[in-house]
Amino acid sequence: MEPTIKIALVGAGMFGGDVHARAYADLQRFGIAGQLARVGLDKYSRELAGVKFDLVAVATRSEKSARKAAAAFKDITGHEPRAFFGDEPWNDILKAFPDLDVMAVATPDHLHTQPILAALARGVHVLTEKPMCLSIQESDEIIEAAKAKNLIVAVDMHKRYDPDHLRIRDDIQNRIGAPLYGTAYLEEPLEVSTSTFKWVESSDPFSYVGPHWTDLIWSYYKSKPVSLTAVGQKKRLIRDGINAFDAVQVRVDYDNGMSINYHNNWITPADFEGPVNQGHEILGADGKVESDQQYRGFRWWNSGGGSRTSNNHFTREVQRPDGSKGYIGYGVDSLTVGLVAVCRVKFAQESRDDVAELYPTAEEARITCAIVDAAARVRDLNWKYMQEGKGATVTARFGQDGITVIDPNNAANVFQRIYDKAL
Repeated sequence: MEPTIKIALVGAGMFGGDVHARAYADLQRFGIAGQLARVGLDKYSRELAGVKFDLVAVATRSEKSARKAAAAFKDITGHEPRAFFGDEPWNDILKAFPDLDVMAVATPDHLHTQPILAALARGVHVLTEKPMCLSIQESDEIIEAAKAKNLIVAVDMHKRYDPDHLRIRDDIQNRIGAPLYGTAYLEEPLEVSTSTFKWVESSDPFSYVGPHWTDLIWSYYKSKPVSLTAVGQKKRLIRDGINAFDAVQVRVDYDNGMSINYHNNWITPADFEGPVNQGHEILGADGKVESDQQYRGFRWWNSGGGSRTSNNHFTREVQRPDGSKGYIGYGVDSLTVGLVAVCRVKFAQESRDDVAELYPTAEEARITCAIVDAAARVRDLNWKYMQEGKGATVTARFGQDGITVIDPNNAANVFQRIYDKAL
């Protein structure tokens, strides 16, 4: 029999339905070997060339969206995965496919943990969207469950694979010297928070897209946080009856001495010229790097359409002679490396430790989970105190004794231990 990796996709919204499903469609048709040179793993091309990838199931909350996603996959590949739907459709998938290899989790941010743990309990590897989860305690639970059964939990941290960022990691950061400070921003369109997502009140702009940047900074410097502060604003979405933060700013200080400010919002007007506004800069002791991921020099305009820009590096379709279109970009690369790790464990009997260098691991994602968790707590307290005219005085400290929220306004409990393990 052909060596096969069976995949189930849970969540078929903006990322699940577009990036994940399109990536798995190419794997379904042509396998993984053609993607490996892009991520520096072409030494595995020959041994993985014969591996078949089969998307056996797709699941969403509603029957209509699940069947729509399955039909769209069939239009591209000729193969229609089974459609599952409901509040916890991953449980039905795991029962229906006891030999499932990978569960891809692209549910809303606050709903990642349940399907991840359910898959691991059944001995199934996981590919999950960022953030892996919103709680540092849940990240520990996920890591322990994966370790117990030698399973991969790969996190889609695709900004690591942007060619500009790889150049910074491998070259420019060495030229600019020891990092002093930096800023990273990612600003999403208003439609994301008002119509695309129905769950914005369960998240915030930093928890949603800030993990892209916290992981990228980790990939550059492998430095852990020592403290942070966070503030947020609520003015625009409240007008639409949505009780969610418009914007959040988080400053994280690291054990290598650098300080990074993360700025995120999801209220950018619809007529902004790009899908998102994003970029970052880092000042070092001997220089500076600036990287604008929104405007990369590609712009067009036309009558009635305004001026537009596009990030052709993230994902793009490549026209084939037969009229079909391949789907490549750094948005796919992050999924590819996780699947290579799964293949190495399944077919080469390697351990999680053996393949950890190949992909963004759950252990690395734990750093981001800790930052997201602490930032949300600090943000909420500072929001409360700002409304009371007391200022944004709350911070969080990371140390060998865990994570402590420091709240000078709470005289009875200034130091609040929220986690008791070192990062």
